[in-house]
Amino acid sequence: MSEEKDKFISLKIGIITISDTRNVNNDTSGAYLSEAIKQSGHEISKRVIVKDSIEQIRHILLEWASENAVDVIITTGGTGLTGRDKTPEAIEPLLEKKIDGFAALFHQISSTKIGTSTIQSRAFGGIYKNIYIFSLPGSTNACKDAWDGILKHQLNINHKPCNLVEIIPRLSEK
Repeated sequence: MSEEKDKFISLKIGIITISDTRNVNNDTSGAYLSEAIKQSGHEISKRVIVKDSIEQIRHILLEWASENAVDVIITTGGTGLTGRDKTPEAIEPLLEKKIDGFAALFHQISSTKIGTSTIQSRAFGGIYKNIYIFSLPGSTNACKDAWDGILKHQLNINHKPCNLVEIIPRLSEK
């Protein structure tokens, strides 16, 4: 008996590049994510570049959530340890649930490539208003590791034994 495949579900994904120095011409991480997401069959419904500011990051998240514009938000940048890196401080207080396994698996994949330097990243995942949020480092290679190693599989209904898509309808259960 062969396992039947589910019909692919294209998700609406928003990309936020968080940086004080990136613009549309040099945002290689955002460009990589945008292309990889489209190649995987999903839709880029929103894409912006914002300064590394708690207020600006939260403003975009709150706006996109209120518009019901996205199923998933992927941020790139602002997850490091410098004084300007504010992504976790902006987003984590809003999360209703954290996806701790995302960070653990990201660091495992990352450590095979950059060794112990992976500890300098505060990449994380979580859920806010039934929207998956994944915050990645600003490096294009880190975005490749996260997308190719984790997200493209978990955001595909046909990834087995389980995936994040199949539980979207249940995220709002009380």
